[in-house]
Amino acid sequence: MNQTDTPPVLVTGATGRIGRVVIDHLLDAGVPVRALTHRSEAAATLPARVEVFTGDLTVPESLDPALKGAGAVFLVWTAPPQTAEAVVERLAAHVRRIVFLSSPHQTPHPFFQQPNPMAALHADIERLIAATGLESTVIRPGMLASNSLAWWAPAIRAGEVVRWPYGAAETAPVDDRDVAAVAARTLHQDGYVGGDYVLTGPEPLTQAAQVGVIGDVLGRRIAFEEMTPDEFRSLSAGTAPSSVIDMLLAAWSAAVGRPAYVTTAVADLLGTAPGTFHQWVADHATMFTEAPEGS
Repeated sequence: MNQTDTPPVLVTGATGRIGRVVIDHLLDAGVPVRALTHRSEAAATLPARVEVFTGDLTVPESLDPALKGAGAVFLVWTAPPQTAEAVVERLAAHVRRIVFLSSPHQTPHPFFQQPNPMAALHADIERLIAATGLESTVIRPGMLASNSLAWWAPAIRAGEVVRWPYGAAETAPVDDRDVAAVAARTLHQDGYVGGDYVLTGPEPLTQAAQVGVIGDVLGRRIAFEEMTPDEFRSLSAGTAPSSVIDMLLAAWSAAVGRPAYVTTAVADLLGTAPGTFHQWVADHATMFTEAPEGS
C-alpha cells in the first residue's frame, strides 16, 4: 500500500515525550502523520513530513481541520475534563480508530488503586470512547522511566543528595519509547481493536534503587536520603495540584513492602524485550548531567 492510500493518523500531544516518538514510528512505517499542537511554532520541532495543525482540546471545533480525512487518532488527554465528551463526539464523526493513552486504574495492585482524579478522568473518557462503537485500543503505561528526570535530575545535576519519600516503594519503570512503539503499532496495524494493555518495564526496582542505577550509569555514587511525606508536600507546593501530590504519596506508601506489578505486554506486542531502566538512563545520561536548554 502506498502512503497516499493510507489515511493519515492524527497525533495529539505531538510534542510530548510519548507523542513525539509515536510520530517517528508511524513515519518509519510509511504512515502519513498529522500533529495537533497548541502553538504553530511547534512545527519547527517536528519532521518536515508531518502535517501540523493548531488546535486545542478545550475548543473541540478547533480539531475539525485536523480530523477531516484522518483515519485514526492517538488521544493524549492534556486538558480539563469539561470538553471530553464533545471532543470524543468529534473524533467519532471523522475517524474509525482511537488509541487512548490511559492509566492502569483498573489494575488490582495497591499502587494503582489510590484515589486519583486523573484516573477518574481516564475512566470517563474510556466510557465515552466505548459508547461510540469505534475501533478502539487502550494502552496503560505504569510509572514512566522519564519521570526520573523531573524528580531527581535537578539534585543529581547539582551534585546534591537525592531526598525523596518512600524510597522502598517498588515500581517497574517502563521505557517511554516502548509505550510509543506499542501506540504506533496499534494505530496502523490490525489485530489490536478492543485491546487493553498495561505496559510496564521488565524489572521491579525501588525508588532508592532507581537512583542507584542512575549513579551506576554516571559512574558516581548518588546519596539517597528518605524524606517525610510532609516535607514532600511542603517542597512540592505550587509544582503540582495537591490532589496529585496526595495521590503519589498514597501510591508510594501502598507500594512499600509489595512486589511491583510487572506485565509482559510490551514483549507480547512488539516481539522484542522491553527496555530496562538502566538502558533508558544510559541513553539519556546527559540529561542527568546537563541542564536543559532554556533553564
